[in-house]
Amino acid sequence: MKRVLILGGTGDAAELTAKIATISGIEAIASLAGRTSQPSLPDGNVRIGGFGGAAGLADYLRQMQIDLLIDATHPFANQISWNAATAANQVNIPRLMLTRPVWEKVAGDRWLEVDSHQAAAQILAKQAKRVFLTVGRQELAAFAHLQHIWFLMRMIDPPSDGNFIPPGEILCDRGPFTLEDERKILTQYKIDTIVSKNSGGKATYPKIIAAREQGIPVVIVNRPPIPPGEQVAKVEDAITWLLQKIETN
Repeated sequence: MKRVLILGGTGDAAELTAKIATISGIEAIASLAGRTSQPSLPDGNVRIGGFGGAAGLADYLRQMQIDLLIDATHPFANQISWNAATAANQVNIPRLMLTRPVWEKVAGDRWLEVDSHQAAAQILAKQAKRVFLTVGRQELAAFAHLQHIWFLMRMIDPPSDGNFIPPGEILCDRGPFTLEDERKILTQYKIDTIVSKNSGGKATYPKIIAAREQGIPVVIVNRPPIPPGEQVAKVEDAITWLLQKIETN
């Protein structure tokens, strides 16, 4: 029996875990960071919580006798990806990153690409009045000083008490979102600018389409750098990689 640890938190990770569970001779353990109060749990063996950095993850890999590691975390959860690279190297096991492709700008998009939320806030200060902010609760503080702008802030869980948040309204919701609903939001709240991470995938892309249709600019926060290593973009390719590694070890 081979044991694989899947660092999750995305729909791709849940799909991967479910498919591996149907393969005989492989035991999958899915790990979630636990940053949301009611996470969508994949089927099978699931652990929730951090590891305590790269050293803690390496200890877990040894303790649980993990044979392979698949990093299917969110593209912006880059710290765990770097920890995974370090830990897998320390215990000398194969590691794969399942990374969804970035959204690509197409004709009609009015994108303003930046490398940080702070840079996004600087752009808003000069041009926006009513903003659809879709970067998650942990990034709200970067926009809290923009008191002259009204924000519609969409996130899975509400911000913790004491957090610095910009003025406006909080909308707690979880994707996937439909194009019809995104159109309604932009119209109902008279949105003139959207701020979004370039998360990739289909679940939150409809807001990009709706913005394109209505000629609304989108401030796109580019992804942080990830560690070097083997990467695939599809769950099926991750399965292929896993089976190949098991056959050769």
